[in-house]
Amino acid sequence: MTFNEGGSFEGGRVRKGGRGKAPVIAGGGIAAVLVAVVIALLNGGDLGSVLGAVSDEVVQPSGAEDTGQQQFVDDCTAEQANSERECRLSATAQSLDAYWAEALPAQVGVEYVLPEVYSFTSSTQTGCGGATSAVGPFYCPPDQTVYIDVSFFDELRDRFGSSGGPLAEEYVTAHEFGHHIEQLSGVMASADRSGTGPESDSVRIELMADCFAGMWAGNAATTIDPQTGVPFLQEITPAELKDALSAASAVGDDRIQQSATGSVNPEAWTHGSSEQRQRWFMTGYDGGTFQDCNALEASTL
Repeated sequence: MTFNEGGSFEGGRVRKGGRGKAPVIAGGGIAAVLVAVVIALLNGGDLGSVLGAVSDEVVQPSGAEDTGQQQFVDDCTAEQANSERECRLSATAQSLDAYWAEALPAQVGVEYVLPEVYSFTSSTQTGCGGATSAVGPFYCPPDQTVYIDVSFFDELRDRFGSSGGPLAEEYVTAHEFGHHIEQLSGVMASADRSGTGPESDSVRIELMADCFAGMWAGNAATTIDPQTGVPFLQEITPAELKDALSAASAVGDDRIQQSATGSVNPEAWTHGSSEQRQRWFMTGYDGGTFQDCNALEASTL
């Protein structure tokens, strides 16, 4: 997805910070966490709920604060947003802000509140506890913050088989913002995120966030930048849409399980299958509304 040339984006939307001390990993170290927890989060799921569902002792905060000086992503041109990941993250966040500031009150009657966005490296402390880059992007409900180490996008392509591309990266960011919309609308609080399985609320919450990401993507080329009066992004091309769907497929539970263990166990799903993730994204993309995306109320997934 391409930001319109000639535009610019204000700095200050995305925080970036130093390396905090890594949290203490219990129960066999990071390799064990990768199988039990981290893989389930690589699409950007809710860290707190997934960690709690597996074990209260998997990640233990060290109690240390980030030691590096925090700063903000600077002003970026559209050209930089199209070529530099942190600028793309900042511009994408601003596009998502503009879209949801209109869509959420219009469709749900709830005022949009900007989430914090934090680009970190190595590890960080959050309202959900300590986290390393290994968990991938995630949204933490207690502090209403999206956490992203942009190096994850290389992992998404090189390790998990996504085709990559800007819209694939923007899909991940939009998915995390989708969790924030769930938080603001009360959906997150109403869901029982402790369970697993193909019909669980855990899966429904993730598919709903995919659908919200699709809603933004389907409207991004007509969402106006209030600073410039022109749309943030150009029309999505078929190749770019294919990249987004490739990213959604790459982080499907069935695909990750097959790759990690050689078998598929739907009863352990927390995020949904590759097919479901693509389909719910397209539901939002093809003109879906908040209610169309409400997977918690869907009779079938």
